[in-house]
Amino acid sequence: MADQSKGRIRGTGNRRRPPTARRRAATLAAWSAAGLVLVGGSGLGWVYVKLNGNIQGVDISSRLGSDRPDDVDNGSMDILVLGSDSRAGANGEYGRDEGGARSDTAMIVHIYEGRKKAAVVSVPRDTLIDRPRCTDSRGDSVPGERRAMFNTAYEVGGPACAVKTVEKISGIRMDHYIEVDFTGFKKLVDELGGVDVTTTEAIKDSKSHLDLEPGTHTLGGEEALGLVRTRKAVGNGSDLGRIQLQQAFVKALIQQVKDVGVFGNPKKLYDLADTATKAITPDSELDSVQELIGFANGLKGLGAEDVQMITMPVDYDKRDPNRVAPLEKQGEQVWAALRNDLPIPASATKGTADGQAKGIVE
Repeated sequence: MADQSKGRIRGTGNRRRPPTARRRAATLAAWSAAGLVLVGGSGLGWVYVKLNGNIQGVDISSRLGSDRPDDVDNGSMDILVLGSDSRAGANGEYGRDEGGARSDTAMIVHIYEGRKKAAVVSVPRDTLIDRPRCTDSRGDSVPGERRAMFNTAYEVGGPACAVKTVEKISGIRMDHYIEVDFTGFKKLVDELGGVDVTTTEAIKDSKSHLDLEPGTHTLGGEEALGLVRTRKAVGNGSDLGRIQLQQAFVKALIQQVKDVGVFGNPKKLYDLADTATKAITPDSELDSVQELIGFANGLKGLGAEDVQMITMPVDYDKRDPNRVAPLEKQGEQVWAALRNDLPIPASATKGTADGQAKGIVE
């Protein structure tokens, strides 16, 4: 097994209301990153030598401090994947940048020892948590807050605060951080020639501009964006239902990469890599060609069938039904399994809030 000590985010301690269109659109960014993380290893390595200039990393190691979970070196890897809703550059067509960006979707991606299996835990953006004190991108201290929405961590403190918050929730040390924007997501889907999905019922959402009849569809970038933004038109209209759509789409994306055979086509491979490296912002220990090669090569055996996807166990908050709160008992089953590099047990998701959208997209 390759030494995983390089490329880890390090501290100085021990190892190891209805949403706006602005907020809805940002959720696809993290799912795009998950697709890149889970499928990017299947052949991107050698072309990165031409793409180093695309990669813009973010240094968060110095801002995490020493108060972090132990880094248990059991051969597994944990990555925080999220997207911001900045309206800079090409993202401006999705709304105005009104100040601080938020991360509306976050996923903890756990790669098991041997790199043949993975688990993805989605963290709902409106989850009420006790946000820890953290250090922002300017080096200023940001006070903690009780019953804060999860997505405010990125808003007030940037990537380092998001990582610190996830580590506090899970008790798991993040080895890497990857952020992606949703313009890059659209381009990635288009570069693949679209992604095939099957809908078991009609999805018509005027806000996300999606209109799909039951059946099989090849979604281009704009339609894929519409799908992962859709909320009110599926299930019980909650954000939890949208997460279920997103999880289904990521699996379809992984399968599409394998089906189109891009890794036997040098030009297609280069074009895909060019799009991917422009879309992501990794931590500073993944921000070079050489580091991405090692990271990606370790994931080349993963397929859609090898990825277990769940939503962090939550229920609707008793004081505010528009928010959700973590279920501690079930949540600890999830985190304990990942800390010990074990599959997440089915009992961890029993009795949790459900968006009732599972199976609408296959």
